[in-house]
Amino acid sequence: MPELPEVETTVRGLTPVLEGRRIVSIELRRGDLRRPFPPDLRQRITGARVTRLGRRAKYGLIETDRGDTLVFHLGMSGSWRIDPKELRVHDHVVIETDEGRRLALNDPRRFGSIDLVPTDRLDAMPPFAAMGPEPLGSGFDGAYLAGAFASRVAPVKAMLLDQRIVAGLGNIYVCDALNLAQIHPGREAGRISRPRLDRLAEAVKAVLRAAIEAGGSTLRDYVQPSGELGYFSSNWRVYGREGQPCPRCGAAIRRRVDSGRSTFFCAKCQR
Repeated sequence: MPELPEVETTVRGLTPVLEGRRIVSIELRRGDLRRPFPPDLRQRITGARVTRLGRRAKYGLIETDRGDTLVFHLGMSGSWRIDPKELRVHDHVVIETDEGRRLALNDPRRFGSIDLVPTDRLDAMPPFAAMGPEPLGSGFDGAYLAGAFASRVAPVKAMLLDQRIVAGLGNIYVCDALNLAQIHPGREAGRISRPRLDRLAEAVKAVLRAAIEAGGSTLRDYVQPSGELGYFSSNWRVYGREGQPCPRCGAAIRRRVDSGRSTFFCAKCQR
């Protein structure tokens, strides 16, 4: 599943194509993805000018001058293709701009979504209304984690994956951040000291920034002939590296399953 860095990379790739451009047409090549498209989507978005692109958690935001924001989620397999020469069977949404550029949202498994929300009501949109702070924002630090984790007995990994605690973190980067901070994923969140929480918040930011930077480089330097945006080709610390050496201490990385998700960690240096 595309996580926060991949969505950020996607938004950055779409920005030079869409920002400031007028949408002259939007083609819905089926009636739904994970849920039906807004019934008035074509009417409200056709002719609108894109004023800004952004991201909230794992959602991309395309704001328009009509006071609406198109909110997209890439689900498990979604991606935007820029100027495809030919449309594919899983290109479900096609946008054309006044510059003659074309964008196709490709989603083979159809777990993604498209919504159109009044921009001034965006914060109240489910699930945004219940989301915690952005992990790359100034409101996310050790002090915030200390308050959010106070008296909590849940494992720290589960707490970081809770979107009500922090918005947009996923399994891959939580595993890597915990390794960088030398914190065991199963440790009770409420029993982690403040200095270690400071280190954890910085580790989360460092891992995400590195992934975004690498994803951006991939996007700039490598574009497939189809025009697809290139996702971050990961250089993960521990995720997916069971049996390989920990980048910090060299011990073998372990894998276990927590709540149906694989957890990768180093039992030697993560405490």
